[in-house]
Amino acid sequence: MTYYNEDGGGGEVVPELRMRIGSDDNNGDYMKLRQSPEEFEAVTDPPSSGRRGSLWYWVKLALLLMFLGLLAGVFVKWIGPFLMDKEIIPIIHWEAETFSPPVLAVLVFTSVALFPTLLLPSTPSMWVAGMTFGYGFGFLLIISATAVGVSLPYFIGSQFHHKIQGWLEKYPKKASILRSAGEGNWFNQFRAVTLIRISPFPYVIFNYCAVATNVKYGPYILGSLVGMVPEIFVAIYTGILILTLADASHERRTLSAPQIIFNVLGFCGTVATAIFFTVYAKRQLKELQKEDEALLQ
Repeated sequence: MTYYNEDGGGGEVVPELRMRIGSDDNNGDYMKLRQSPEEFEAVTDPPSSGRRGSLWYWVKLALLLMFLGLLAGVFVKWIGPFLMDKEIIPIIHWEAETFSPPVLAVLVFTSVALFPTLLLPSTPSMWVAGMTFGYGFGFLLIISATAVGVSLPYFIGSQFHHKIQGWLEKYPKKASILRSAGEGNWFNQFRAVTLIRISPFPYVIFNYCAVATNVKYGPYILGSLVGMVPEIFVAIYTGILILTLADASHERRTLSAPQIIFNVLGFCGTVATAIFFTVYAKRQLKELQKEDEALLQ
């Protein structure tokens, strides 16, 4: 309610008054005006609580960063060297002594192509490709194997189309993300598949469930390959970094300052790029969901 002053012509906001009309047996009908103290307190509540909440947020963030830094220091000082000496370096030596590069290329291709069909992770094989073949041939090897790895579950899942659809109906929220891949024209399907591949949605699950969305194979395979590019480069870089740290640990030497700076910047850049693409994909998928809901209304 606003009260206007007749002399000044201005006005000021005063607390809202509630009106209640009722009746009783003795006094007949009556009208009662009262002010809600809860609402008045809510309106006049000072903004200091918001500042306190913001300060507490930054305190928790600082404590979290300190805790993560402490964990990283412990890992670098004790856990990392132990794993390098006892696990990673022996595996690298065994791999180099047992398999020639051509044989290793065949093993990496086979594992990346077949493991997704068996619902097994293929990321360690990508690390091996990065350690052995680097960015150039390693990327070509992984991307070609990935084309096979996403195609086999697609064609196998087509034999169980109705069962997969029944499973998706039990989880409507997650299924709404997947169904966006099968809607619209060729480009819309390609974009939806690419965003799903970049997003944190489980890789091996989408391989089988994609066929239940009625997405065409063309946009599915192209969208999968494009969406897998960031993950492939992260895996290759991780393998190269592991090899660099293993060599330094085996030779009992420390990395030079330029090497440390390069590795730290590369790692931070890789993580930042992965986070950026993931957040972007999640936002775009939400927009696609809103568009689909608007069309259904």
